[in-house]
Amino acid sequence: MSLINDQSTDIKVKKGARIAIVVSEYNPEITDALYASCVDELLHHGVAEKNIERALVPGAFELPLACERLAQTKKVDAIIALGCIIKGQTPHFDYIAFAVAQGIMTISLQSRIPVVFGVLTTHNARQARARIRSGSRGDKGKEAAITALKMI
Repeated sequence: MSLINDQSTDIKVKKGARIAIVVSEYNPEITDALYASCVDELLHHGVAEKNIERALVPGAFELPLACERLAQTKKVDAIIALGCIIKGQTPHFDYIAFAVAQGIMTISLQSRIPVVFGVLTTHNARQARARIRSGSRGDKGKEAAITALKMI
């Protein structure tokens, strides 16, 4: 159950809010759905479509660099990083997940611009699918949008 979804009606959106969404192209079934629900939620709360910028990166590891570049422009009020890291049979998952989380947090702290961690880290694709499109574990794209709006 998602706690954020229950509070989505209490959001006061900054007039003219500008949001950048950085999306990993890896695991596109998941990341495309995260992006779609994220944008739908931003639009639902009154963010103008022209104020939503999309940036694509090859994989989750590249999310922090793209987020940093967007933060440096000072042209956005918040950045949402969307990706999906699925555990395999090697420790690669652990290294990537930690590096991405650390990178995104560091950018947010250094830039003082909210950078939302909308990156799924799951053991398998079934768990990832349960976290998109209002799945049994909620809709993490929607939650990322709500978090960004609240942080602005």
